[in-house]
Amino acid sequence: MSVNTDLQGAQYSLPAPFEVGREAIAEFARAIGATHPAHVDAAAAQELGYTDVIAPTTFAVIPSQRCEALYISSPDSGIDYSRVVHGQEQFTYTRPIVAGDRLAATTHVDGLRESGGNAMITTRTELTDAHSGEPVATVTSTIVVRGEK
Repeated sequence: MSVNTDLQGAQYSLPAPFEVGREAIAEFARAIGATHPAHVDAAAAQELGYTDVIAPTTFAVIPSQRCEALYISSPDSGIDYSRVVHGQEQFTYTRPIVAGDRLAATTHVDGLRESGGNAMITTRTELTDAHSGEPVATVTSTIVVRGEK
């Protein structure tokens, strides 16, 4: 296995907060077929008690994967991205993501193991409000780095 197992427990953080914009939410909603008006209409979101449009639940993948990429693309990781296959993803929310949020992101390398010649890597990305530090969402991801056969 060429993946560097010494990086289990390592952390990677985005150098600047991820800015959540209305258009990014609307574009993502269109791309996944999310049709709730609160994803594109601020008035509809405000009727539900939010300050602005709300992101679909899987929107958190965008800042999460940007942060996770810091680990995956690091030469120290030993990961050949051409051999990466997405395994699993889970989203846990403290509150919805809303347009205007500025999200800090930190990826934790929680698990690294070999199975059948492949590397199984579990990461956890914590998204927090960049201003208050309050938690927003946690994205747990498992990727498989296929071994050479």
